[in-house]
Amino acid sequence: MKSKIFYGWRIVAACFVIACFSWGLGLFGSSVYLHAVTTAHGWSISQVSSAITTFLLISAAGQSALGRSIARFGPRPALLAGTVSMCSGVVSIGQVTQPWQLYPCFVLLGIGWATLSTTGISATVAPWFERHQGRSITLAIMGASFGAILGVPALLYVVDRLGLGSGLLAAGAIAAIVLLPLIAGVLRYRGPEDLGLARDGEAAETGGASGFAEHIATPENRRRLLWSATLAFALTLLAQIGFIAHHVAIAELFLGKFGAGLLVSATGGVTLLGRLYLAKIVDAVPVRGLACEAMLAQLGALLAIGLFPSTTTLIIGSLIYGFAIGHVTTLSPIVVRREFGAKAFAEVYGTAATCIQFLSACGPAFVGCLHEQLGSYPPVLLVSAGVTALGCASLYLGAEIAD
Repeated sequence: MKSKIFYGWRIVAACFVIACFSWGLGLFGSSVYLHAVTTAHGWSISQVSSAITTFLLISAAGQSALGRSIARFGPRPALLAGTVSMCSGVVSIGQVTQPWQLYPCFVLLGIGWATLSTTGISATVAPWFERHQGRSITLAIMGASFGAILGVPALLYVVDRLGLGSGLLAAGAIAAIVLLPLIAGVLRYRGPEDLGLARDGEAAETGGASGFAEHIATPENRRRLLWSATLAFALTLLAQIGFIAHHVAIAELFLGKFGAGLLVSATGGVTLLGRLYLAKIVDAVPVRGLACEAMLAQLGALLAIGLFPSTTTLIIGSLIYGFAIGHVTTLSPIVVRREFGAKAFAEVYGTAATCIQFLSACGPAFVGCLHEQLGSYPPVLLVSAGVTALGCASLYLGAEIAD
């Protein structure tokens, strides 16, 4: 008898929870570790920051192997191993007594983050849907927003109340208690065929939805489709992550510390709204075109702030930029899924994600070095706008030429 709720949506719900923890303890949690470790031990920010950079690079290096593993064995073994690695890394950060000990801790954290972030979640959801491929991935990754909104304050609270060691022990233990049984129980099926169904919950004999990709990868065009999308999102995220890392410093020049904090929070709020809107429309539109529109919005926002720096343009530009953040960070796996199909997705996107994450990890340093050379943020934002324009051109022209 057919279940009232297609099991694929349970997979999405499980991945939403995984994303809450992985972004809260991984990417966004790194700022908490930076502050807590430097405060507790008196070590320099540069010492701790270099270990955090290791975390990002290890994560990028693991994407391709993760894609191949999920394609061969399914998501459950990789995500279970990633959970153990991430939780171990979080706990060990609270136990270090020498700066060098941070590096193996952040290596563990990086392995976990690689496994439990965009590639792992997208590859877990991809086999279950065709008509709702974009919406399902968007809703799963939306847990990232809640990881920032709820996870970071919770992490700050336990570290403040219990201290660095006990606080991170509690955080790692809670994550393990929630995620290990969730992954082991819910991700026990690799796809709908294990339940005698086709994608989207259709009866197996109907073959499910046929799909509606605007560009289907073929031996002739697959290389250009893949690398045009990879370059586009890598460049755009290089500028985006650099902007996010320096947003407080940029905003403080116009709004002061308190005002800067409010603007960054508001930007995070509209990012969530952007993801909600994306979930509503993504399966009804050409996704390359949608991604180009988001990149153009970010390009316009950066140009406005860079050319006409003022409180008004900063606030409006930041909110426009923030609305598009959720589109850009979520659409890269959706573009690959739409164009390459479910069977090839895990391995293909693992390759793309390696390049995207390696380049985007340089974003904060890229903006910082430009600021040192150019002396202020407005010209830096103009350079970032140029980088975003190149990304948009790569995404658009790659599909046009492949046709």
